Amino acid sequence: METNPHELRNLIRLALLEDIGDGDHSSLSSVPENAVKRAKLLVKQDGILAGVEVAQLIFDETATYYNDPPLKIDVLLFDGTDVKSGDIVFIVEGSARLILKAERLVLNTMQRMSGIATYARQMSALIDDLPVKLLDTRKTTPNFRLFEKMAVKIGGAVNHRMGLYDMIMLKDNHVDYAGGIEAAITNARKYLAETGRDLKIEIETRNLAEVEEVLRVGQVDIIMLDNFSLDDLREAVKRIGDRFETEASGNITEKTLRAVAETGVDGISSGALTHQARSLDLSLKAF
Repeated sequence: METNPHELRNLIRLALLEDIGDGDHSSLSSVPENAVKRAKLLVKQDGILAGVEVAQLIFDETATYYNDPPLKIDVLLFDGTDVKSGDIVFIVEGSARLILKAERLVLNTMQRMSGIATYARQMSALIDDLPVKLLDTRKTTPNFRLFEKMAVKIGGAVNHRMGLYDMIMLKDNHVDYAGGIEAAITNARKYLAETGRDLKIEIETRNLAEVEEVLRVGQVDIIMLDNFSLDDLREAVKRIGDRFETEASGNITEKTLRAVAETGVDGISSGALTHQARSLDLSLKAF
């Protein structure tokens, strides 16, 4: 996934405004203005590390936005590292007030990203010997999608579409509102021709009859097989063959992932990668 650094900085700035408002009055009232201190990012739970590069951006953007001198950051461990309790990720040194202003945003971001990366690594390991992609979804936290998608990739899974703008995905509601599978596909193709856009088309199917309808109409790139039984998944993959890429979805967890992957689908999308991941325990400690 390619990320726009300006977009990341904009999101960071919004988060800083949310947290700091008209000032960090705790630090302003108690910490001397010219105090220079150090802090270490301490791992308190085993897992996969994610968000180190983002943390550096947060410290930098905090200094820039509040017109503070930049902090010195000595990175010891990097994104994707398998970490254990007691590890030190980085040491940050500089204005004590600046460190405290950025502290919570750094921790909230890294803890969330590391939790997602850890879960993505665990899930990916269940099927890493099979020729199938583990995909994330749009089931993400509003205004935090970029960071969550980065964490998924760090953990070893694959980013699916970023949003509604970079792919046409005709879900069940689209099909029903359009008047059926053929109408939905025909309308989508007409839209692409009229607008000059070059977007892939994926269509969701709910049963084998709908798969047959898509095979008859064609003109798509990916067929999603949503909440199919294992037997129906195998049959659908057999019928589709190499004509279209296949994607299984619906209640994909660590308990169901392996069996679904063994049906022969090309990809498996799991919202659990983001909405079921638990944050990894990290702490920023003065020393």
